Amino acid sequence: MSAGEEHAPGFRAIRLDGGWVLRPVFGILLALFALFVVALPPGYLAVVLALGTIIAAREWQRCVGAAASQNFEILIAFVSLVLAEAVLLYTSNFAYAAAVVAVGTIAAFVVARQEKHPLWQAAGLPYLALPSLCLLMLQANAERGVLVVIGLLLIVWATDTGALIFGKLIGGPRIAPKLSPGKTWAGTVGGSAIAALVYAGYIGFLGGTALSAALFAFVFSVVAHGGDLFESFVKRRFGIKDSGSAIPGHGGVLDRMDSTLAAAPVMALLVFVAKFHPLFGLQA
Repeated sequence: MSAGEEHAPGFRAIRLDGGWVLRPVFGILLALFALFVVALPPGYLAVVLALGTIIAAREWQRCVGAAASQNFEILIAFVSLVLAEAVLLYTSNFAYAAAVVAVGTIAAFVVARQEKHPLWQAAGLPYLALPSLCLLMLQANAERGVLVVIGLLLIVWATDTGALIFGKLIGGPRIAPKLSPGKTWAGTVGGSAIAALVYAGYIGFLGGTALSAALFAFVFSVVAHGGDLFESFVKRRFGIKDSGSAIPGHGGVLDRMDSTLAAAPVMALLVFVAKFHPLFGLQA
């Protein structure tokens, strides 16, 4: 691999086009919608996540080279709704909901066994359903759950936005040229720095300890970067560029949610298993 391929060109290669308008406009609209839904009672978030999971399931099938399977989509939708029920009716029983995911994954493999890449198809269920479950549980069960979920989303969005801006402007050495040519060290560090600043401002505004929040967000942003790299790996593995085209300027739902899919389970583990309080001194 040549040195040129290992380094991104930076601002010299920037070409202005419609994407520079569509991406921020639709990004802001999606962010406002997400914050609005998170602020509502858990049932609304459950419905939105279930619908989003159906769209994401179709994109996942496209990613792994499988034919669109109506049975598989129905199964994904069913499990998503059962997970919502598990959170709303059995909010303290994570094991119940996790068991639904496990059984559903086995069922997904059975449904997909005659199609291409059945293991990859079945893997789509926990990949999509578990993060949805974790977001619902954080909103419904965590102390100040709405604020926790909003903070999680702010870290993810700031990481993605910072990585895009710094990566485009600075360029430089790529992290994994074969896996994700657009991801640079400058973008990664820049994204983490922006996440730290945004989360520090958020926690400081709420009355918590801003410095601790900044340090946490900087470290936690690594999880968001990892989610982005994982989806890049899947797309490279199956030779596609975008998971879909549902969101103008952003690609598919999976392209927009890849970082959140990784961050939500990790945050849930920190909150519910490690008993970590991510609001840093904010009083209940």
